Amino acid sequence: MGCFYSKPKDAANQVTNPERPDLENGRPEETESIPAFKEYSLEQLREATNNFSPDFIVSESGEKAPNFVYKGKLDQNRWIAIKRFPKTAWPDARQFMEEACGVGQVRHERLVNLIGGCCEGDERLLVAEYMPNDTLTKHLFHWEKQPMPWAMRLRVAFYIAQALEHCSNNGRRLYHDLNAYRVLFDQDGDPRLSCFGLMKNSRDGKSYSTNLAYTPPEYLRTGRVTPESVIYSYGTVLLDLLSGKHIPPSHALDLIRGNNNILLMDSYLEGQFLTDDGTELVTLASRCLQYEPRERPNAKMLVQALGPLQRSNDRPSYVLMGISRGETSPPLTLSPLGDACSRNDLTAVHEILVKTGYKDDERTDNEVYLQVICSFLLLKLLGGWFFGISTYLMSLLANTDFFNDCIYFVWNGY
Repeated sequence: MGCFYSKPKDAANQVTNPERPDLENGRPEETESIPAFKEYSLEQLREATNNFSPDFIVSESGEKAPNFVYKGKLDQNRWIAIKRFPKTAWPDARQFMEEACGVGQVRHERLVNLIGGCCEGDERLLVAEYMPNDTLTKHLFHWEKQPMPWAMRLRVAFYIAQALEHCSNNGRRLYHDLNAYRVLFDQDGDPRLSCFGLMKNSRDGKSYSTNLAYTPPEYLRTGRVTPESVIYSYGTVLLDLLSGKHIPPSHALDLIRGNNNILLMDSYLEGQFLTDDGTELVTLASRCLQYEPRERPNAKMLVQALGPLQRSNDRPSYVLMGISRGETSPPLTLSPLGDACSRNDLTAVHEILVKTGYKDDERTDNEVYLQVICSFLLLKLLGGWFFGISTYLMSLLANTDFFNDCIYFVWNGY
């Protein structure tokens, strides 16, 4: 297929327009700024994730064979998401990389694009764009500042339908376990569909991890994902958007058949939408959740139905979401020395320094200096406007070898 994983000689440097700034979603040039799919070395991904530190884990799924997603940072300051599969999910290395390469060719502004993979020894890893603004699950069910407004919910439904249509048009009609966790928000607050769902989760393609109450009926009979199964799962996402809750499809359909749409709708949405628009979205969800697969719409029909309902195209997603625009860095992860200092654990700090070759100076009071170091680090973490204070502390105590040693380790990490 022209993409199988013989590693290119310049793999570490193979990127597309590395100096080019990120572009807004919606512009056709955006996918051109994404690096071409390539194979990463395990060493590169270890370095990007601080040796797959638990502090870098952003999500975990599965019980018997868990899949972890890590955040990481490559050289050139590109944040990435790395999904780490157990070997049992993909025992055949060649099949894994061929599947990953195929998914990596499907680029779109509505997708979280796959930019690489790694297959060394027992390791099976995928590398994708990093989405800094969390998942649909967080914004719908565990919101902090404001519930998601109606206009944004319609946009989520529309954008994800566009992503599914694009995948279908490019030979990727199957999407595994579509749910609110698979929808992520980029630096502009725009929703995107995770590329990880385009990969099979096991050697036989059986890949539903959600509660059986939300699983397509035909999957329960055959154990296979079909294009119609994807539409059913999309219907459950529509229910999430309508209700702001995770409602079993059977219960939702009972409400719809009983003309109790009002009981299905999220109370926070009162007064935000036209009755006809609400009815249209409820009807569409009902069609997606039909028991017979042939009675469900396809992705193209979803896009056609949702397009006319988009009435806030002039308002950016980050405005509707009530979030700041622009890429935000993942939370700072401290080194072992930094963590010890943040906890004011003087014993742990001393042990780390001793391991690195530091020897106690009999002429100094170590505990006093360690307290100064801990205070110094906290000042550093609180922001750049403390720079003047930290500089003063450094100049005040710069004549002590112990302080110089500690400053080196605080700034450079252990």
